[in-house]
Amino acid sequence: MINSLSQSTDNTFMTYINKFNPEAGFNTEERCHINELLNTSEQAECSIAQATVAPGVTTQLHAVKDTIERYVILKGRGQVYINHKAAENVLPGDTVIIPAGIAQKIANTGTEELVFLCICTPRFEQKNYLKLE
Repeated sequence: MINSLSQSTDNTFMTYINKFNPEAGFNTEERCHINELLNTSEQAECSIAQATVAPGVTTQLHAVKDTIERYVILKGRGQVYINHKAAENVLPGDTVIIPAGIAQKIANTGTEELVFLCICTPRFEQKNYLKLE
């Protein structure tokens, strides 16, 4: 949700500021908690969400059609599975690139929440989500 909008006097430059709202987050069938940071039709080229996976939880195997995903690990530790390959360990600062339509899931292997940004291009749309389990 866009919380504020400013525009220059010559109408050529707009700045959108999304204020983080933890109450706007929601739990998904995929077994994670999502907080959409940016996902609007006005910014269709990209979306950004904060995902949180609880300790000991593995997300549902899925793919996202026509959408490239990038995970930026912020907190915790996990294992990511891409295209049915062996798990790769991920830690804060790691970036994971998931091509469009490729099977994926992530497991929280630590004792604290696994938190990461999910950056999608073009923006994530539920109609492109493919449940694989």
